[in-house]
Amino acid sequence: MAENFTTREIDVRTGSQETVYDLTRECTSFLRDVAQGRDGLLNVFAPHATMGVAILETGAGSDDDLLSALHDLLPADDRWRHKHGSPGHGRDHVLPALVPPHATLPVIGGELALGTWQSVCLVDTNVDNPNRQVRLSFLG
Repeated sequence: MAENFTTREIDVRTGSQETVYDLTRECTSFLRDVAQGRDGLLNVFAPHATMGVAILETGAGSDDDLLSALHDLLPADDRWRHKHGSPGHGRDHVLPALVPPHATLPVIGGELALGTWQSVCLVDTNVDNPNRQVRLSFLG
């Protein structure tokens, strides 16, 4: 199995504002290094209790729409029992139940097989932690 499975942890700076961070370029670069033209699966995993991975269109407003919808569903107010951190930080701990911290994607001929407008994105509403890690794993 070891020769067919490769994994790498990368550092990502999401910043001090809520963000949808496009990770597609990093995924493509990882596959260029390890897939060697093979078919397989790319797993993207965020080992954080307050971040998710989403597949969506970016740059045309969908990323802002997602953050707006999350504000509606998970307001940053004092209703949350989880109280440490910035006001409303408890909602950040609920986020991964709605936007899971992982995605598994097809790789065809060594390339990420996304749809025309799809991007691999980190969804980070935790303004208290601007430095993140993401684990990319290729099985193929």
